[in-house]
Amino acid sequence: MEQLTAGLAIGLGAIGPGIGIGLIGMKAVEAIGRNPDAQSKILPAMLLGMAFAEAIAIYALVIAFTK
Repeated sequence: MEQLTAGLAIGLGAIGPGIGIGLIGMKAVEAIGRNPDAQSKILPAMLLGMAFAEAIAIYALVIAFTK
């Protein structure tokens, strides 16, 4: 039963960040495509947003390992 709860914790905990990272990347590429000169401002903000979203998935992984 512990394996099921750990699997659910990481599985469900990775869905949101996965979708979020995909949306962040999609909109950043779209913005750079519209205005290539803004790449130097968009790229750092995109990477920071992706890092924060990935941190949520890492928290889910830690919770899955502690079960």
